[in-house]
Amino acid sequence: MLEKLYDRCLNLARHKLSKPFLAFISFIESSFFPIPPDVMIVPMVLAKKEEYVKIFLIATIFSVLGGILGYFLGSLFLEFSMSIIEFYNYEDKVFELQDKLTNKAGLFFWIGTLFLAGFTPLPYKVFTITSGFIGFNLYIFIIISLISRGLRFFIISYLSMKFGDKFEILLRKEGFKWFTFIGILIVLIGLVFYFYFK
Repeated sequence: MLEKLYDRCLNLARHKLSKPFLAFISFIESSFFPIPPDVMIVPMVLAKKEEYVKIFLIATIFSVLGGILGYFLGSLFLEFSMSIIEFYNYEDKVFELQDKLTNKAGLFFWIGTLFLAGFTPLPYKVFTITSGFIGFNLYIFIIISLISRGLRFFIISYLSMKFGDKFEILLRKEGFKWFTFIGILIVLIGLVFYFYFK
């Protein structure tokens, strides 16, 4: 089923209405859909390199809006949102997170986790829903989502424009590893800056 959805998203990237479809996929991916917008971003940028900024902005804005939907699903529709979390096998971790957010260290832990979920190939929708479930600050949630999603989609759009098919091949083979490494590095740098200037 996932392969069919993946192929369908690739076909939508070639459609004349690819931008509205990208907005839609970016929106639903942040709350329940399993295929990330990256699948559409790369071929869309390769087809129209001069529009890479517009494509990255569409993906970012609608992904964050979808994340807000996921947040409210988690806070208002617990049973439905838990079925989504169970689909990705993260149900045990959700209840553990509640205990970790009772102090300041827990707040920074969740900010780092949310950033990694938005930047790396982790299932971002699980963490948008969980943010609503645990009552995480909505404004901080939106800011972290904008930064993480925006940075990820900008890198993908820019490098697709710059290196074309070579980057697409690299993204398929090594994307998970490199985005995870860069995401963890950014979080660590952020922590160093915070405690240094505190």
